[in-house]
Amino acid sequence: MDALAMERRHLAQVYGQLDLVPERGDGVYLHCRGRRVLDLYGGHAVAALGYGHPELLAALNRQAAELLFQSNAVPLPVRARAADALAEFAPPGLARVFFVNTGAEANENALRLACRLTGRQRVAAIEHGFHGRSAAAGAVTWGARDRWYAFPRTPFDVDFIPRDDVAAVEQLVTGDTAAVILELVQGIAGAVELQPAFVQAVARACERHGALLIVDEVQTGMGRCGAPFATDLYGLQPDILSTAKSLAAGFPCGAVLMTEAVASGLGKGDLGTTFGGGPLACALVETVIRVIRRDGLIDNVNRLHARLAAALPLGPAASLQGRGFLAGLRLTRPAADVQRELLARDILVGSSSDPMVLRLLPPLILADAQLDELLEALADLPAGV
Repeated sequence: MDALAMERRHLAQVYGQLDLVPERGDGVYLHCRGRRVLDLYGGHAVAALGYGHPELLAALNRQAAELLFQSNAVPLPVRARAADALAEFAPPGLARVFFVNTGAEANENALRLACRLTGRQRVAAIEHGFHGRSAAAGAVTWGARDRWYAFPRTPFDVDFIPRDDVAAVEQLVTGDTAAVILELVQGIAGAVELQPAFVQAVARACERHGALLIVDEVQTGMGRCGAPFATDLYGLQPDILSTAKSLAAGFPCGAVLMTEAVASGLGKGDLGTTFGGGPLACALVETVIRVIRRDGLIDNVNRLHARLAAALPLGPAASLQGRGFLAGLRLTRPAADVQRELLARDILVGSSSDPMVLRLLPPLILADAQLDELLEALADLPAGV
């Protein structure tokens, strides 16, 4: 029986899936029943160090042998070390860490903190942004109410600010706003960067009205955008930053980072999680940050992004948008067609909500030879109109 038929026996059928069955991974490649597929999507930007990285495996095995799990009811040195490493890697001023399991959970807690600390009941988000599928995170995800949200009401009122509309910021961020949440590079939208002037207008409005600024770095963080976090590229000082995906390079892990001012409003029991901050995840967080720093992976991201941009236009790829390894190929033909044609050439890329944009979210360890594989494949494809 094939894998799709096996999944249909008991799994809820809620995912559109590619005709690809990975059996194992090695570096930036997936091995799929006799095929070796170059993975330029990384499991939704999760596989920061690719597959089978020896230091990740060693850290996981070592920690599992020492202590597989303990909750936050007891202090753990590995949790403290992971928090130290993440706070040092993060933008200045975000000195407090709360570990969770996923990006949605990180955003859920960030939004709850904002409402609790301000006592307000409105949140502003940006059109085309995506923040998760839970109650609060889904409420600030563009289009969720029309497509899949399903809750009878949102936990707070939501104002959506048109992307890069500075005038709308002045109208929609007010003294009733608890927080503004934004992605600096909107991933699912097709790797669309917010304009710096717009982002600064949001930051000024938050400061003026006492609203918290929440930067969602679930997809943009951990070196993916050519800096430790995209926040670094914009010179921002957010009150709260959420991250996940690449944080533990394949193990479920997320985090809420916050300023001392935000953390000072918290007491015992104000936040909680069973599995967040578990020893396995924390061992991997510590390892991922060490490898990114030691191996110069952020420099690698910037260099290869520049190489790719300089090679375009090429075949159906007209231009490149986004930052680093959160990149969008803007095409001259429908993205679904080009994605299928690349997969036929054993190259996996991601789609986006823009039908003319493919997303590239490769492991940070991608090398020149593997980028050449993509460029050669693009050159072989028809450009279209």
